[in-house]
Amino acid sequence: MSSLQDPIRDGLKRGWKVLGGAHGARPEKMVCDVAIIGSGAGAGISAELLARAGLRVVIIEEGPLKSSSDFNQKEAEAYPALYQESAGRKTSDKGVTILQGRCVGGSTTVNWTSSFRTPLDTLSYWQQKFALPDYTNDALAPYFQQAETRLNMGPWLVAPNENNDLLRRGAARLGIPAAAIARNVKGCWNLGSCGMGCPTNAKQSMLVTTIPAALDLGATLLVETRAEQFELVNGRLRSVRCIAVKPNGAPVESGVNATTIVAKHFVLAAGAINSAALLLRSNAPDPHGRLGRRTFLHPVVMSAAIMSQKVQAWAGAPQTIYTDHFLGTQPIDGPIGFKLEAPPLHPVIFASTVFGCGQEQAAMLAQFPHTHVLLALLRDGFHEEAAGGQVKLRGDGSPELDYPLTDFVMAGARRALLAMMEIQFAAGARQVLPMHESARPCNNWTEGRQAVAALSMQPLLTKVVSAHVMGGCGLAGTEALGVTRPDGVHWQLDNLSIHDGSIFPTSIGANPQLSIYGIVNRLAQGLVKRLTGQDLSLA
Repeated sequence: MSSLQDPIRDGLKRGWKVLGGAHGARPEKMVCDVAIIGSGAGAGISAELLARAGLRVVIIEEGPLKSSSDFNQKEAEAYPALYQESAGRKTSDKGVTILQGRCVGGSTTVNWTSSFRTPLDTLSYWQQKFALPDYTNDALAPYFQQAETRLNMGPWLVAPNENNDLLRRGAARLGIPAAAIARNVKGCWNLGSCGMGCPTNAKQSMLVTTIPAALDLGATLLVETRAEQFELVNGRLRSVRCIAVKPNGAPVESGVNATTIVAKHFVLAAGAINSAALLLRSNAPDPHGRLGRRTFLHPVVMSAAIMSQKVQAWAGAPQTIYTDHFLGTQPIDGPIGFKLEAPPLHPVIFASTVFGCGQEQAAMLAQFPHTHVLLALLRDGFHEEAAGGQVKLRGDGSPELDYPLTDFVMAGARRALLAMMEIQFAAGARQVLPMHESARPCNNWTEGRQAVAALSMQPLLTKVVSAHVMGGCGLAGTEALGVTRPDGVHWQLDNLSIHDGSIFPTSIGANPQLSIYGIVNRLAQGLVKRLTGQDLSLA
């Protein structure tokens, strides 16, 4: 397939069954074998396997169906079309901005392609603390391998762009090991606009891999369709009620817009926050008060540097170098550790993140081509003072996440700002600016170290963002410890499987897409076996 073809438009011409929005009205009632809520990482893997097993599958997606023909690298169009709340979703106190996909393919359509297996120390913690003895590296390895093969994950052999190479060079001068990040791409053009959808279909997201495979096998896709509430009858799910929404997520006010989908089995894969919210709206059983709790974000803090040379951080593969040095300097359940990466920079996201306004911000933006940014992913969920947040419902039933940025978390944020600043000065920065409302540019490491030590590390003052939402429907080996059984089935609802990042008992400590692919691959194969008796493999 030429990378300039549009596999979505080609599939629609071939007769894919897609309804909702411009694709046609949905019936008032549908009956299927398996209804899948969501179309992201967990939903896509599940949909392909279940459709291959010959089951009648309906995929329900709140967002629109967009494709490479729509991806024009324009932020002003991409964020409203492809992200939850136009890339403006926030925690309840507005302390953390959350970037989360809302389109066919979910966050896989807009992520930066970073592909890491679940770290061994994370799996070990799950085994010990959540009664999950079968969640070992050896047990999961074949399922990771299948996902890596199916989605073309491998080393990025092109030299890193300057933005990423600055992380490599600065870390090397301090004796800090850094390594390359595997990516799930095929024929990548090295454009750097992954976060706005891939215009060449190189990113092997669910949009161009598993969802098309399921549709070619006869699955039905409902788009611009929000799953509102499950119907529970005698301790089982009978149906899910869905409503029509506009491309921006607002409900459609007029006409018949409700659809009831009756299924034998349901797969909930709407993503952390949304999966818990649907269960909360449905008054799902929660005897141990676990639903929606322990929702994790990998809270991210950032440091910007001005370099003498041009960095042009918008160009080239967005995230190709990392260091885990600061995850290994203390026990996993000790002071919060962090992973360092170099994000791409685009004007709208950058301008909405840096401090100040007016002339002060204009001066920062004038240096945009010379700006380098590092981010630190804080590994939450392994200490009682980093226990994540809680998904709650607003009056209209929409979800919000109450996520406390505790003193423990913010102490980790301060250490992360110091680590990033030192690396940037080692890489030759002229100035470094911690992303904090009270910070000002620092001219050298000595000055910067004193400045960061003096910052008040409080929510709203410290710029905190997230692109990794996990937990809320956590896996556990006993009912008292989690929402979901080790096989992915809800502890109290035996015809409901949960197949997304909401099942993680902690954060991952790495970009989570491959953890979702690999773990859900295992769960979905088990589900196929239980429903049909067939043994299927993803790759």
